[in-house]
Amino acid sequence: MKALSKTTRSIKPAEVEKKWHIVDAEGLVVGRLATIIANILRGKHKPSFTPHVDCGDHVIVLNADKVKFTGNKAAKKVYYKHTGYPGGLKETTAEKVLEGRFPERVLEKAVQRMIPTGPLGRAQMKNLHLYNGTEHPHEGQKPEVLDVASMNRKNKVSA
Repeated sequence: MKALSKTTRSIKPAEVEKKWHIVDAEGLVVGRLATIIANILRGKHKPSFTPHVDCGDHVIVLNADKVKFTGNKAAKKVYYKHTGYPGGLKETTAEKVLEGRFPERVLEKAVQRMIPTGPLGRAQMKNLHLYNGTEHPHEGQKPEVLDVASMNRKNKVSA
């Protein structure tokens, strides 16, 4: 007779089963959406979560350019980058990035900063697919629609 085991079983990379999720980001708040996406990319929504294995799912985000900020963050939030030269610190506001050439980078950077740095984090970020419009080339994977608005409401009520 086998007794209950008190050890946690770690999943192996070959045992990982990846699904595809699709999210419509139109009108959603950047930070709240980014936390949900980061948890799905890491695999924290699964009971078989293992921190050192890429066990997360693929996430397709549509309308990534139509996300919004709460309060006055669109004008006051500043993104910094450095050119590598002395005095080469550049800054742009979130509003300028959203109006610019690559508005999906706002959401991409928000998710990237919630994922661990290193080889595992880079592998998990490759599972994030951002698109500005409503069309994407991943119909063959049969993605499941993820209702993020109800997830936010559920978290607000319980908090």
